[in-house]
Amino acid sequence: MKQYRNQGAVGALLDEYEKALTEVVIVLSGVSHQELIAIVDDKTKDPDCRSIQTILTHVIRAGYWYSIEIRKSLGEQIDFVERKTLNSVKEYQTGLQEMFIYNEQLFEDYPDLHLEEKDPDKKIVVAWGQRYNIEQLLEHAIVHVLRHRRQIERFLIKLST
Repeated sequence: MKQYRNQGAVGALLDEYEKALTEVVIVLSGVSHQELIAIVDDKTKDPDCRSIQTILTHVIRAGYWYSIEIRKSLGEQIDFVERKTLNSVKEYQTGLQEMFIYNEQLFEDYPDLHLEEKDPDKKIVVAWGQRYNIEQLLEHAIVHVLRHRRQIERFLIKLST
């Protein structure tokens, strides 16, 4: 039986984030090395969306990025994680799990973190100009994983035809 975290909204966010990442890990379990590295979309202008490998590299980096943005908003002096291309499906599965643990650590380090913020001037302004409170940024992080899982599934369909 599935175990759920008992941390209210934080627990729900972490449970759903973990579930989304687990779905990606499961999809990857049937991916060969050739499928991982194959350029599926050679017409895209987005270098993060050319292959399953580039998508996963992006998803892992972005997963760290969200947590680091929150930490920076709390006054931490912390650098963003560099983009790191991995060489195997197994390494990406492990990388996704490690990224999630890093996000969990945020809530261990800040157990009383306030998720909601209505004042737009106190929200986190992200690289693309949108303002988010912590809850919204984590919800975005979850949907980001879901969108790219779907993209990977679509790439696998293209690769099988």
